[in-house]
Amino acid sequence: MRASDAAVYRSPASGEALSLDIHESAGDDVIGGELRTAGGERYPIVDGIPDLTYPPDLAGEDATARTVYDSVASVYDEYLPLTFQTFGCDEGQTRELMVERLRLVPGQRVLEVGAGTGRTSAVIAAKLRDRGHIYVHDISRGILQKAVERLSREAVPLSFLISNGIYLPFADDSFDAVFHFGGLNMFSDIRRGLSEMARVVRPGGRVVVGDESVPPWLRETNFGKVLIATSSHYGARLPLEEMPVAAREVAIEYILGGAFYLISFTVGEGEPAANFDLPIPGVRGGTHRTRAHGQLEGVTLEAKRLAQRAREKRGISMHAWLDEAVREAARRDLEE
Repeated sequence: MRASDAAVYRSPASGEALSLDIHESAGDDVIGGELRTAGGERYPIVDGIPDLTYPPDLAGEDATARTVYDSVASVYDEYLPLTFQTFGCDEGQTRELMVERLRLVPGQRVLEVGAGTGRTSAVIAAKLRDRGHIYVHDISRGILQKAVERLSREAVPLSFLISNGIYLPFADDSFDAVFHFGGLNMFSDIRRGLSEMARVVRPGGRVVVGDESVPPWLRETNFGKVLIATSSHYGARLPLEEMPVAAREVAIEYILGGAFYLISFTVGEGEPAANFDLPIPGVRGGTHRTRAHGQLEGVTLEAKRLAQRAREKRGISMHAWLDEAVREAARRDLEE
């Protein structure tokens, strides 16, 4: 890692800033050392790669993901093309399509979560040319080392790190875009993982994620049954309920023969905004806000019929008639 990266990283546990303790270096490159917080958290740097994993001892799906990817690192690139061949898709064109959804321009800072051996990282690097910065992340040291080798000649600045994807070691609004494809089904907490990706992207920036998921209309076909029987990941549902509130302009595509989804969105701030006080024309009247929050106890059918006749005679909406009637009755009883 570069010594300057220390200012970018944050504790994945507390969000605190990290200071750098260098044990071995070569110019600006830190070969060995550690990142630490004032509160005593310590994260090692080994062979130039900081390990910012939290919690330190992974469990469940996160531990499984690390073990699996460490075990297949040496043969990962040998077998990965089989996925594209199975569905008759060109790998290069598919990765280009996915990266296009990031809407990148040279000079931007991009995080790739779960980058694997860096096959998509190379496409991102080509979009940025020699301007910008890519943070190449994975939970597995073994597979990330393959990405280091693959991307060694790229012109754009690169930083490599190990961490748990559901506890990203960056401050809010650190990136212009985040990309992740192919590992979301193995996250122990998909909702938190997506929230973290949105958190570290500035408002207006882009997030693109995807993984296996046979769409509902294909699950009972031979196509769907064969895939799901081969790998349970194809049976995973689309993570729509886990999407962050800040997601805007959400687009869903099915790629790779229709067996993988791709969700892209722009990061907003908080909940969407709307004019809930805009008067709604018609007999009912009122506004979205009054209809949601202005409900009163129900009345008898006779009282309702009388109110409807009175409203019609006055030529006003039911909202206006009721609001006026309730106010007058309340003031009378309160003697105001």
